[in-house]
Amino acid sequence: MTTLAPAPRATPAAGPPPARFRDLLASEWIKTRSLRSTPWTIALTVLFVIGSAAVATLTDNAARSGPAGFLPFDAYPPAGSWTLILVSGSAGALAVVSEYSTGLIRTTTVAVPARGSVVLAKAVVTAALWTATGTVASTGSFLVSQAVLSGWHAGVPITHPGVFRALAASALLAPVCALVGLGLGVLLRHAAATMVTSVFVLLMLPTMFSESDRWSADVKHAMVSAAWKRLVEPWEPDPGSLAYTATAPGSWAVYLLWPLITVAVAVFVVRRRDV
Repeated sequence: MTTLAPAPRATPAAGPPPARFRDLLASEWIKTRSLRSTPWTIALTVLFVIGSAAVATLTDNAARSGPAGFLPFDAYPPAGSWTLILVSGSAGALAVVSEYSTGLIRTTTVAVPARGSVVLAKAVVTAALWTATGTVASTGSFLVSQAVLSGWHAGVPITHPGVFRALAASALLAPVCALVGLGLGVLLRHAAATMVTSVFVLLMLPTMFSESDRWSADVKHAMVSAAWKRLVEPWEPDPGSLAYTATAPGSWAVYLLWPLITVAVAVFVVRRRDV
């Protein structure tokens, strides 16, 4: 009597391998690069920031009197910094909300179920792009302002005390604000709401607080724009002043914590809700 051997079990077909993080980075970079508005936005922003430094320096009559040390608000005037904050924060937000508005985010999450990895990839690409943009704008603003001041014998080299800190703070202002905008975009998922919130948090909210009271000064110093202003100042606060002035290490901490917290919260939230 012969026995029949059991038929072998069919092995399920192997699915596609999970996407590697470098593949997500490449995908996000392609999305960013494919937008025609990206190079124009960056070019016009850099041109305006550098141009505002040139205008501020040319109209600074006090600088014509001769050497006066590093003049941070000639190289980095408020008009240029506010523009950089506004544009980079909006661009970071659009990196996310544009996908929600078009429905592309559904395709992305189907292809890559690890939503947190997608957000982190967007954050890395956004940070790299706006770090490069901020570096060009910051360096160009310094060089243009010093070229004008050198004609009045008032320019300083990049090795002058306080210059490198101001240059680095102005360069990093763009990626910090872009990541804050990206985090808010993930949380709110609506273009208008994200834009209004980012402008309010990054630009308008710090002006509502003063440095005359301790609690008000603490809130103001925790804002990105206030931290930038403190870092571009080459001088240390006057101990006899009645104002509560921020410290440079505390301002660097603000630069670190804002993007870190907003992106971390965005990753936490996106893992626990539907698209």
